[in-house]
Amino acid sequence: MKIIYVYLITLVLFLAIDSIWLGLLARSFYQSQIGALLLDRPRFGVAGAFYLLYAVGLLYFAILPGLNAGSLVETSVRAALFGFFCYLTYDLSNLATLKGYGPGVAVADIAWGSVLNLIVGATTFAIVRSLSS
Repeated sequence: MKIIYVYLITLVLFLAIDSIWLGLLARSFYQSQIGALLLDRPRFGVAGAFYLLYAVGLLYFAILPGLNAGSLVETSVRAALFGFFCYLTYDLSNLATLKGYGPGVAVADIAWGSVLNLIVGATTFAIVRSLSS
């Protein structure tokens, strides 16, 4: 399967699932925890750049190695670890530098990043394998 299709699957899944999380499920949690730090309107161009580039990282470090190994487990572990370390970097940096950014939101966000990446990695793997059969 061509890499662009795998990238697009990864990107669409990541964006869709994260949008549901941020827009519906956890919106009030983040608002209550870090509302004073949030903009009235997100900077959609910056957010778009994040999603486009983050999907490249997830693909390179987790999904492609897992697909090459033919292993759902390897893909899932790599994806979860990629999410864990990326979100850990972001959240611990915020804890170290921002007033009003508490450990509760950091722990929740790191957990979400790990789970989100695991779901996207495993689902992308399954879709690609099914389309390749």
